[in-house]
Amino acid sequence: MKIVVQRVKEAKVEVEGNVVGKIDKGFLVLLGVTHKDSKEQADYLAKKLCKLRVFRDENDKMNLSLKDVEGKLLIVSQFTLYADCSEGNRPSFVNAAKPEQAEKLYNYFCNKCEDEYGIEVQKGIFGADMKVSLLNDGPVTIIIEK
Repeated sequence: MKIVVQRVKEAKVEVEGNVVGKIDKGFLVLLGVTHKDSKEQADYLAKKLCKLRVFRDENDKMNLSLKDVEGKLLIVSQFTLYADCSEGNRPSFVNAAKPEQAEKLYNYFCNKCEDEYGIEVQKGIFGADMKVSLLNDGPVTIIIEK
């Protein structure tokens, strides 16, 4: 499982012209699932994400977590994070999990962040053609994989 975390001032996801998820301060998270992943990876990444200290404190140091700044999460499924471009110019997605498995772990991950860590979660729509927009804060972009 892999997440790309972007610290944002705001972010939103639209599907067919309708906003389906929107946050102000927080993290836009792109989440990819591979066929080897289980709840163990989701648990690890949810904990890392929700405790990640990359917001500025009173001394302008990246030292505060989402909870500390009352930030939110916008989590978007992104199977293309497991693209293999090692051969040719057309990516292969054989490492990405099948949709049934990926959607279960995506929902599990979102619920874990909300239920266990108390962070408000907004989501995209799994498998939809989504338009994601954001106003980066920093920019700060971190990739975490388990």
